[in-house]
Amino acid sequence: MQGPNLDDYINKGVYGEKEIKKEEKIRFLGTFRERIIAVLTNAQVRESGVYKEIEELMKKHKEAKLLLNGEINYNDLSKYIKMANKHKIPFSIYDHQEYTTDIGLVLAFDYAIDKKDIFIKRKKDYKLMEKKEKPKWIRIMKKLFK
Repeated sequence: MQGPNLDDYINKGVYGEKEIKKEEKIRFLGTFRERIIAVLTNAQVRESGVYKEIEELMKKHKEAKLLLNGEINYNDLSKYIKMANKHKIPFSIYDHQEYTTDIGLVLAFDYAIDKKDIFIKRKKDYKLMEKKEKPKWIRIMKKLFK
């Protein structure tokens, strides 16, 4: 078996260390998609309050880790940091100077789980769904009793 040659050292110096799925790791704050339990976008992290789904998942998965986007204001991140500390979940603030991402928070394992749906729905989407789910006859009854 042959070891690294001069070209390998030069390429490593010029282009950096070879990485698997580099774009995916940049988007998901340094981890692979297959390891993720749940994700919030930057906009969701900036919303007032916290997502209860994240706290429930922290309670359920004590061996998970929390990754936060360092481009987001610390005041917005602190509510999730407090939550992680409360549930003894380790956290890291990921700040990649060269790239930006739309992901604000990732709850993940150190191993693959291949969860199909990792994106938590926005609070506003829940409110819209609640309005749409009411049958027509309920709306008619409300109008009659007003």
